[in-house]
Amino acid sequence: MDERIILTLDAGGTNFEFRAIQGQKDAAEPIVLPSHGNDLNACLKNIVDGFKALKDTVGGTIHGISFAFPGPADYAHGIIGDLQNLPGFRGGVALAPMLEEQFGVPVFINNDGDLFAYGEALCGALPEINSELESAGSPKRFKNLLGLTLGTGFGAGIVTNGRLLIGDNSAAGEIWCTRNKLDHQSYAEEGVSIRAVRHAYAQKTGLDVEKVPEPIDIAAIAEGRQTGNVDAAKHAFQRLGEVAGDAAANAATLIDGIVVIGGGLAGASKHFLPAMVAEMNSELHSVTGRGTVPRTELTVFNLEDPQQRQIFIKGQAVQVQVPGSSKKVPYDPQKRIGVAISKLGTARAVALGAYALALSHLEQG
Repeated sequence: MDERIILTLDAGGTNFEFRAIQGQKDAAEPIVLPSHGNDLNACLKNIVDGFKALKDTVGGTIHGISFAFPGPADYAHGIIGDLQNLPGFRGGVALAPMLEEQFGVPVFINNDGDLFAYGEALCGALPEINSELESAGSPKRFKNLLGLTLGTGFGAGIVTNGRLLIGDNSAAGEIWCTRNKLDHQSYAEEGVSIRAVRHAYAQKTGLDVEKVPEPIDIAAIAEGRQTGNVDAAKHAFQRLGEVAGDAAANAATLIDGIVVIGGGLAGASKHFLPAMVAEMNSELHSVTGRGTVPRTELTVFNLEDPQQRQIFIKGQAVQVQVPGSSKKVPYDPQKRIGVAISKLGTARAVALGAYALALSHLEQG
């Protein structure tokens, strides 16, 4: 077990959750403090206080700080820009350099979508799926992952061959601003977020959106466990699935890897995941009348459906003859990816991603 201790933080608009990670496990109980997003001085004080409290709890020795913070930001240099959810940040705040002076250790910052994806790629969905493939005797292995976070916003992160894609402007994986399939003048986040579910329910029922319940309640309505408009509840999640599926299909076409979903809406996945996967497996039409083509070159499986997961793991593996030789080699011709829900949980995946990223930087010197 790696004995180095890394302090992490998941920064939300309301609360900050601090963790100390050692060997991929919590070295102390998490600490939660209010973010004070409208007051920069109070916000920075709580960030320092939270890390100080954790440092004291683990015995005073830490090897780095690595955490998720919303953008826009220059993550490579640890400078935070003008934030919507934390409006106290304006004009560029050198957060990482400040913390490096305070604690005397390297500080690494990235966004939650990126760190979520990194955590899932190294400790979550990707190793779990590859282990199942190995146990089934399949030659197939996956090295690429698209992590999606569905909640207040619509975020993403991309990991390929164990490396997190940051981008030249710290802007890789910004899936939220891709086009909304159901409203071409809008962006995808307007169709894939908590507000999107509430807005769709309001439109279908004629209710004022301010009087519409939260998605957790809309999910209960869809299941008949709570009073409300069942058709409208199902419609709201189906729309979310369709828009998310369109955006994910565009991304998967370029990335060609496993898709894993986290965020506050992940708990309602059974209401939107079938529509999302159906959209990813849909067809596009030729304007010249030559028929249709698949939405992607890949067959997409819902890995939360036991039957689909079994088919996905089995694949179409065969043994093919090497020309001019008696030797045979394994071959699986089926181009496929799967969509799964995080088993780690979003906060845990973000923390493990932050931890792993810090260790990676420390080892590179």
